[in-house]
Amino acid sequence: MIEVPVYSQSGQQVETIQVDEQKLGGDVNQPLLKQALVAYHANLRQGTRRTKRRGEVAGSTRKMFKQKGTGNARTGGIRNPVKKGGGHAKQRLPKEWRLDLPTKVRRAARNSAILTKLQSKELRVVSDIQLESIKTKTVVAMFKALGIDRSVCLAMAKEDDKIIRSARNIPKTTLTTVRQLNAWDIMNKRTLLVTKAGLEQILA
Repeated sequence: MIEVPVYSQSGQQVETIQVDEQKLGGDVNQPLLKQALVAYHANLRQGTRRTKRRGEVAGSTRKMFKQKGTGNARTGGIRNPVKKGGGHAKQRLPKEWRLDLPTKVRRAARNSAILTKLQSKELRVVSDIQLESIKTKTVVAMFKALGIDRSVCLAMAKEDDKIIRSARNIPKTTLTTVRQLNAWDIMNKRTLLVTKAGLEQILA
C-alpha cells in the first residue's frame, strides 16, 4: 500500500488515502511502458509527404535532340530527373507510421505510468476543483499552492468547461479526462494532477 496525501485547492493536506499497487499492476512494466510510448510517439507523425515522379510533372515527352552527332551528352525528355523542373528520381510517397496497441496493453501501460508517478512522488491528488468563474489566475495559484512549478498533466473525473477554459492557455499544461488518460500524456509531463474522484475512478 502507498499512502497518498489529498490536498485542497489552497494546498492544505485534508486527508490521506491508501492506494493498492496491485490495482496498478504491482510493479512498473518498463518494456511495456517503452512500447506504449514509442507507439504514441509514432502515431503523432503524419507522414503526408509526396513528390512527383517524371511521369507526373508537366512537360513534353519528345527527345530534346538526337542521340549522336551534336557533341552534347545524350539525354531524353525535359521531364528527366537531371533536368531543372524534372521529376524526382526517388519519389517520396505518403507513409503510414501508425502502430496499434490492444486496449489491455494501453491500460496496463497507463497504470505503469501512474505507478511511476506515485513512486517518484510526482502525483498530486486534489480533493476537488471548484472555480467560481473562468479565471486563469485561480488555476495558476492552485498549481503554486500544490508545489507544481514545471509541466503538469491535469486529469479530471469528467469534463468541466470552467477548468478547461481557465487552464488551457497555461504553458506546459495538458488537460484531459481520466477516461482519455494515457501513458504518453502522463510521462510527457513532470507532474500528474488528478482529482480524488478521478483517482478512485482509475483504481476501480
